[in-house]
Amino acid sequence: MSDRSPLDKVLVVIPTYNEAENIESIVNRLHTANPTVHVLIADDNSPDGTGAIADRLAESDDRVHVMHRAGKQGLGAAYLAGFDWGLEHGYDAIVEMDADGSHQPEQLPSLLAALADADMVKGSRYVKGGSTVNWPVSRKLISRGGSLWSAAVLGLPLRDVTGGFNAFRASTLRAIDLDEIASAGYCFQIDLAWRTHKKGLKITEVPIEFVEREFGESKMNRAIVIEAMIRTTLWGLDHRAKQLAGAAGKAADKAKELRK
Repeated sequence: MSDRSPLDKVLVVIPTYNEAENIESIVNRLHTANPTVHVLIADDNSPDGTGAIADRLAESDDRVHVMHRAGKQGLGAAYLAGFDWGLEHGYDAIVEMDADGSHQPEQLPSLLAALADADMVKGSRYVKGGSTVNWPVSRKLISRGGSLWSAAVLGLPLRDVTGGFNAFRASTLRAIDLDEIASAGYCFQIDLAWRTHKKGLKITEVPIEFVEREFGESKMNRAIVIEAMIRTTLWGLDHRAKQLAGAAGKAADKAKELRK
């Protein structure tokens, strides 16, 4: 049965690597729109000084926490470390949010409101009311195509499978075997939704406006997209094989009963 306990303590995990131009602004916007939430900046030893800026923010605001990681280990690894930290510190809900402003902090209240009656909430670019801003056609095609492919292969009832602006109940993260996750980037977000769905937990999508970053460089690349397509296909084939094996086993058991 899904947990519907109150969400009094909320942690927003923001992974960073070379986000010195963005991190202070995004934290300020986050707390202007959501004064009671805490933020954990998980910095992968950014050479541009992002970690030092994060430390300064934490020194002046007890809602800001910093995790210094050894080096660039990938988005998925940073989020997993952040999830573990949040669970250890007793937060009721944990949110994934990019540092570059593409996930607008002003839209977080709608995700948290939906989480009151869900186990996971995805900020969706592809439900009614959702949109992308300043994206070239090629990126729109890759993103939309990746979501459609992943949803079809895995049987996920979602429009935006690859989106990274997500909110989870702590109970959801405890239920979905985080220790077994080894994927990154695009694939990491698909993996989280897939695991939540397989547990029979409720996923809700709410519309967001996704805005392309103004400063810095995107971390998205072709290798991440290829990884996602290969992994989701393999997951889907494995899932279908297990379904067929289970159905065959039930049929064999029923045949035995009829022969008795």
